[in-house]
Amino acid sequence: MTPALQAVLSRLHARMAAEERLRATLSPQAFAERRPELMLAIGEESGKLLHLLVLAAGATRILEIGTSVGYSTLWLADAVRQTGGRVTTLDASADKHRQAREHLHAAGLLASVDFVTAQAPACIEALPGPFDAVLLDCERHDYRPCFEAFAPKLAPGALVVADNMTVPPSPHAPAYQAHVRGLPGWDSVLVPIGNGIELSRKPR
Repeated sequence: MTPALQAVLSRLHARMAAEERLRATLSPQAFAERRPELMLAIGEESGKLLHLLVLAAGATRILEIGTSVGYSTLWLADAVRQTGGRVTTLDASADKHRQAREHLHAAGLLASVDFVTAQAPACIEALPGPFDAVLLDCERHDYRPCFEAFAPKLAPGALVVADNMTVPPSPHAPAYQAHVRGLPGWDSVLVPIGNGIELSRKPR
């Protein structure tokens, strides 16, 4: 990890900690109102896992659904910098993409990322693929529609990482898990780190 990337991650970790303290003081309604301004990032353990998975798989074509301010994008972009690949990241918020670009530029990783500012899953159809790995980190009610949109674009053996499987609770999480675990030939397991990750692998 370069000093520039470490510096950006350190700033974002401090912001995450401050947001966690703030969140503890907010009612559910107040949190919902302030949600657009928050990072809602995957966290350091999950970021390290993403990084490791991309490197171990030698993945070069990454799709990220839910950029936010680019925390997970930083981990993915650093990994593809080493594998010689690129990250395509989607988010409907132009302001979140602005922040993500600033963070990636400061880390020296902006050149490894393509931004699509549009609503998923509608925009996925226009993406060329194939993808070696996908991070699902958008609204959980969109996980299944997004999966169905990108599944035909997955390379054999592709990895799908779905965040927020356990925190906060949602009926859409187990519904997504049941779907992906029921696919013929797929392997899928819940990894109990961060907010819970469903790690799935398409058959070769």
